Amino acid sequence: MKKYFAILLFATLALGLCVPPAFAQASGSVKGVCKDAQGNAIADGVVVWANMDNGQKYTLKTNKKGEYFSLGLSPGKYVVTLYKNADDMKAGKVMDLVKGFQVNLDENELSFDIKKNQESAAKGQGLSPEQLKQMQEAQAKQAKETNTVKALNDKLNAAKTAADAGDFDTAIASLTEATQMDPTRDLVWFKLGDYYRLSAPKQTDPAEKQKRLDSAVEAYGKAVQIKQSTTNDKDPNAAKNLAAYYNNLADALYKAKKIDDAVKTYEMAAQVDPSSVAQSYFNIGAVLTNSGRPDEANAAFDKCIAADPTKAEAYYQKGLNLLGKATLQGDKTVAPPGTAEAFQKYLELSPTGPNADSAKALLASIGSTVETSFGTKKKPPKK
Repeated sequence: MKKYFAILLFATLALGLCVPPAFAQASGSVKGVCKDAQGNAIADGVVVWANMDNGQKYTLKTNKKGEYFSLGLSPGKYVVTLYKNADDMKAGKVMDLVKGFQVNLDENELSFDIKKNQESAAKGQGLSPEQLKQMQEAQAKQAKETNTVKALNDKLNAAKTAADAGDFDTAIASLTEATQMDPTRDLVWFKLGDYYRLSAPKQTDPAEKQKRLDSAVEAYGKAVQIKQSTTNDKDPNAAKNLAAYYNNLADALYKAKKIDDAVKTYEMAAQVDPSSVAQSYFNIGAVLTNSGRPDEANAAFDKCIAADPTKAEAYYQKGLNLLGKATLQGDKTVAPPGTAEAFQKYLELSPTGPNADSAKALLASIGSTVETSFGTKKKPPKK
């Protein structure tokens, strides 16, 4: 590599000796050193020189010492922009900028020292050394936060891509790394819980399935804890997000056969977000129904209906639970009071719903008919 450079340099010098002196002096060179707010060299930084007269741009890269150099810039005024790296340049994240820098023939020097610039600005603003230090610390903290957020988003996106392809193990590994990078992010723990929970049914080993459900419960628990401690009253979505965390935690608890804990957690979702009350109690009813506790389940369905009288599925599930207590009197099925009304209400709200045919058949089995005014039009009065 060095040999090639020497040959190229020789060729350039030789070319310069062959042209008229006036042409050789038609451009200038630029150089400088770039340092960040901590006084460290900006390695792999990008310095863009843009001619204000003709729009021509020269993109230069700094070396490990933060130095840059270029020949061949035409004289004129330039806008010079410093970026931390190529990615920041693409994103338009400017570190510093100088407008109207005059490039003359021969050598021109322009260095960037963010720390000195801040100190100079602080003096102009009347800041004390202590205030300047606080400002620099705040800026450094913000820069660190920006880098951390970017890294975490990369992990979240990689995990989502893997999970969408059915590769939950890669998704889990990616977010486990993210929690090690920064364990204070509720969203990372929440998504990690999701991938553990969603991967559990795919496990053929019962022990591994239980392990993943337990890991999901643990991850969701951390997400809830962090969310509760960092909730901002000004965030309009705070309650909904926390309720979503509780709902997924409750589902993981239910699948881990921790029924009472699941019920309590669904109740927490209803408490933090009033708009989720109906769905939360419907979920409780479903959990208790599947756990063989129909009376408690119907109490939950009643609360769901009270919160949302249009929740058709709650009526249907309630009717099924009541029908489970039907008795035979001779060859006639006698259902508990309210059974027929529950199925009829379902049909009124959802006449073509997924359980409509089933509801009609069940009504017929207990000797009832469909009695609903849903969708019927009043006959016009006789003239």
